[in-house]
Amino acid sequence: MATFLYRLGRAAFRRRGLVVLVWLGVLVAVAVGAAQAQGPSDEEFSMPGIESQKAFDLMEDRFPGTAADGATAKVVFVAPGGRKVTAGDTRKAVEDAVASLGSGPQVAGVADPFESKAVSEDGSTAYATVTYKVESSKVTDAGRAAVDKAADQARAAGLTVETGGSAMDGGGGPGGTAEIVGLSAAAVVLLFTFGSMAAAGLPLLTAIVGVAVSLFAILLLAGPLGLSSDTITLGMMLGLAVGIDYALFVVSRYREERGRGRAPQEAAGVAVGTAGSAVVFAGLTVVIALSGLAVVGIPTLTKMGLAAAGTVAVAVLVALTVVPALLGFWPNAVLARRTRKSRIRGRDRVVLPSGGAPGAGGRGNLGTRWARFVLRRPVAVLVLGVVGLGALAVPAASLRLGMPGDEAKSTATTERRAYDALAEGFGPGFNGPLTIVVDARGAADPQSAVRTISDRIGGTDGIVSVSQARFNQAGDTAVFRATPSTSPTDEKTKTLVETIRRDRPAVEKQASATFEVTGTTALNIDIAAKVQSALVPYLAVVGGLAVVLLLLVFRSVLVPVKAALGFVLSVLAALGALVLVFQEGHAADLFGVEQTGPIMSLMPIFMMGIVFGLAMDYEVFLVSRMREAYTHGESAGQAVVSGFRHSARVVTAAALIMIAVFSGFIGEQGGLIKMLGFGLAAAVLFDAFVVRMAIVPAVLALLGDRAWWLPAWLGRVLPRVDVEGAALGHARSHSPSPDPDGPVQAHV
Repeated sequence: MATFLYRLGRAAFRRRGLVVLVWLGVLVAVAVGAAQAQGPSDEEFSMPGIESQKAFDLMEDRFPGTAADGATAKVVFVAPGGRKVTAGDTRKAVEDAVASLGSGPQVAGVADPFESKAVSEDGSTAYATVTYKVESSKVTDAGRAAVDKAADQARAAGLTVETGGSAMDGGGGPGGTAEIVGLSAAAVVLLFTFGSMAAAGLPLLTAIVGVAVSLFAILLLAGPLGLSSDTITLGMMLGLAVGIDYALFVVSRYREERGRGRAPQEAAGVAVGTAGSAVVFAGLTVVIALSGLAVVGIPTLTKMGLAAAGTVAVAVLVALTVVPALLGFWPNAVLARRTRKSRIRGRDRVVLPSGGAPGAGGRGNLGTRWARFVLRRPVAVLVLGVVGLGALAVPAASLRLGMPGDEAKSTATTERRAYDALAEGFGPGFNGPLTIVVDARGAADPQSAVRTISDRIGGTDGIVSVSQARFNQAGDTAVFRATPSTSPTDEKTKTLVETIRRDRPAVEKQASATFEVTGTTALNIDIAAKVQSALVPYLAVVGGLAVVLLLLVFRSVLVPVKAALGFVLSVLAALGALVLVFQEGHAADLFGVEQTGPIMSLMPIFMMGIVFGLAMDYEVFLVSRMREAYTHGESAGQAVVSGFRHSARVVTAAALIMIAVFSGFIGEQGGLIKMLGFGLAAAVLFDAFVVRMAIVPAVLALLGDRAWWLPAWLGRVLPRVDVEGAALGHARSHSPSPDPDGPVQAHV
């Protein structure tokens, strides 16, 4: 692989104009296609095989069109100062607003609160439900503006009016602020690392190119594949992070090879053959882990995973082709100023940007000094790192999964205020009623059977009311709603659903009919249970995959096991931090969390897939240089120092960039993206700086030569994967070749 990538890097450098034209052509093609596409889908979250999904499918079958109704908007009216919405001018103001809502564009109908009994018992609150002829993503700005106009009309009469519902969601996707914050922080880290504007700008430029291609491709496929707006934001977040890091590794190695005296084209080839090999491996691990999310059996999760995997694949291709191509245009601009000026008879002086000398000698840089410190105190560093992460991981044991809705949004949003107004006027369970689907085909008297089931469920502790049953045209299936006394994300609501299902056999026997529990609340409970049961198996799978992949790379038994255990530790610590902030509320204000509650169901398992790839990324770039030094005759301890001398600075920069990009998304309003940004930033912090920078060298110091042990029989079986570029050793051993581009010009 290293030889192929070496040739690819040289070819991209030499044919730089063609490479840039090809990528520009791809970018234009997907951009044009995206401009004509229908955009993100508002497809409902589903999971085949769970009870609530089966009930939903049954309802769609027996009540054709019910599950595919158009978008809805809910307009909540609250009377001022102890008055009632049913009295005098206040009622007239509500009726006028309802009439205005009915005349809005795309509206199929409006449920009058006074006719549909949508008024609270104390008369302080009422709501009108607006149904549209189109799905949420098709509601126009004019349609939403009509709702706002009607709300303003009622506000002018003194009422408090808030709006919510799927129709009022103007769409998600990247808003720009998070990306700007991440890019700005990354630029500072790159400038500090390289000391060159050009070297700092090139990874940013190539990352933006890769993200643009991926983003337009996702937009192009969003309609046909049913991709959500969260998928677009996730692709943006992950594409920026890995795109900058992968380009950073290649540019850093190019600068190092130029510092050794290599000609630009040769240095580009060696950089892509060595650092590029590690980039391919790191990207492949992320792609495999994200694609592996398909085994969980959640269509939405599968789509998000595959889209994110595609984004990572594009970032890898950009790093392997666009980076060397741009280096071909400006071969010396990315070099440190002292390297550009220190030309002796047309040949670079050996000045390594990473600090230190190529050999084992020299006073060393900060990475060298840290490695020597760990070698002197490996037990203390190991114990401190493991105990610290272990303590952070403890709260993960109380992890609760769910799908927070409008209650998790900021109180500055009208959706959150509408949610609170409904909860205050109608009770906390009003925002998440349970839908009971009764199949009475086998009953002698379907109406009596449904009545029996409704009475039994209505008498269950925790149910405050049940609605009148609605039968289908055939009269053999009915649907009614049961309103809990607790909110949708309350643990008592989950217990209530479990109680109803546990008591079901006796109820069905009495009624001679079957029933199932569904609705958004039950669906979210079932999804959370399914995902939580998949966490440990998925963690075991990706951990086992880490062992296999690293066994191929390092040809060692203990190094992969150590790496996989470190990955598990960093993931559990990140989950513990998530629980502390988002579930228990510690330092919640600092991260803009206004309402604590369960962690979003998709968050932990998705985080595992991404962190797995990133953890292997840092492991490969750091430990591969250690193994390279060890195989060249250095002692086990000195190999650790050499690895840190060459890689610590660039790995630190890469981790800081990842943390900066992910942290920028903590400010997003979307619950999944906000949690994912926090979780990934925490996981990278723990994995890069505690596991890879502290625990890994401590373990290697304690193991000594045993760390690189591999049974002879296993060595004969395992294929050789040249991630370190050992096949290019003959090229590295040669003296610097003449610069085919002539004398150096200091491009900046």
